[in-house]
Amino acid sequence: MSTDVRIYEVGPRDGLQNEPLPVSTDVKLRFVELLGNAGLREIEATSFVSPRAVPQLADADDLLARLERRPGVRYPVLVPNQRGMSRALAAGADAIAVFTAASDEFSRHNIGMTIDESIVAFAPVVSSASARGMWTRGYVSAAFGCPYTGDVPESAVVGVAQRLLDIGVDELSIGDTIGVGGPRDVRRVVAALGEAGIGPDRLAMHFHDTRGTAAANVASSLELGVRCFDASTGGTGGCPYAPGAAGNLATEDLVYLLDREGLRHGVDLDGVLTAARFISQALGRPLASKVGQAGGWPK
Repeated sequence: MSTDVRIYEVGPRDGLQNEPLPVSTDVKLRFVELLGNAGLREIEATSFVSPRAVPQLADADDLLARLERRPGVRYPVLVPNQRGMSRALAAGADAIAVFTAASDEFSRHNIGMTIDESIVAFAPVVSSASARGMWTRGYVSAAFGCPYTGDVPESAVVGVAQRLLDIGVDELSIGDTIGVGGPRDVRRVVAALGEAGIGPDRLAMHFHDTRGTAAANVASSLELGVRCFDASTGGTGGCPYAPGAAGNLATEDLVYLLDREGLRHGVDLDGVLTAARFISQALGRPLASKVGQAGGWPK
């Protein structure tokens, strides 16, 4: 199906990494299956960080090895270093993402490295992946604000983005990790990236809905030509190293917005809601998303 917008599902990884109790591997696999049933074609499956750092995803090796792949669906995994890359390859990974930040202080809290150190660590990982023909993505967290240092200048975002492209990532995900940005901030950051030669075709936007601005930020991004958005079915997620960070933009809310705008994306809202209700029940709490509560329209 031809699409106008790509929806990059992060629920199984970013949505579950901050849960107080781990979710079973069988539940995660069923969640991924339901997401595929809904038509999602990019589903970030898990993370190969240290199990001590993120115990909720300690089953990454088992999960990815057991994952039933659908033709035409990409299942990227997060990798922090060469050790994580070795584990991911052994489990059958064929697409990866690396993650740094636009703030040194956030990077230290999140991954225990400065921005410079993270780029050095990621370079051989991305090189190894590219040599194998794997698709690669680079996350730029805290691009709109840092919980430790405050506002983040767009020049910092541009600098990190350019360094990730220089080591060979295929796509950049620009993250409002703590949900402080508004449409004007989106315009400011995307414009600065464009002036540096990084166009919207290289970008995905990753919005958290901490302060209720995620949908407005998507609309602003669409006007600027961005056509890829990260979202988490059920609106789950957050960041364990970002105090006050609430859930990601809910996939069902994003799908509804795109439907009302008449944009093609290939994802079925009812299917997403089925997956959202499943993971909500597994987590033992009601859906936080707006469309999860109200349903689509018309009924």
